[in-house]
Amino acid sequence: MIRGIGIDVVHVRRLEKWIGKSGLLERFFHPDELKLSLSRGKGAALSLAARFAAKEAFGKALGTGLAGIVLKDILVVNSHNGKPEIRVFSTAKAALLKAGVSRVHVSLTHERDNAIALIVLETG
Repeated sequence: MIRGIGIDVVHVRRLEKWIGKSGLLERFFHPDELKLSLSRGKGAALSLAARFAAKEAFGKALGTGLAGIVLKDILVVNSHNGKPEIRVFSTAKAALLKAGVSRVHVSLTHERDNAIALIVLETG
């Protein structure tokens, strides 16, 4: 059963401005996300924007926003075939357990200027 749906859009320029600002990216992204995204060179901001959109959409799908959730506790990774997946830790994991969520689905898309994420949360 669907528990919640969230969608978010992030302007890539926002993340371009964050890159290089000491400690800023580390506040919002899991170290594994940073390593992967920053290894993409010119595509780093696009990758980070899509992941940031997923984190925002996650809070919307919960229906509670991100209050009490540390964004680094939401890790957006890609499976062996490139499919985006969400892994949660600590505060994000506790929020999902409290909501009775058993599965998290994520879809990401991006163009030159924008990145969009859709999250669907399932129970049962």
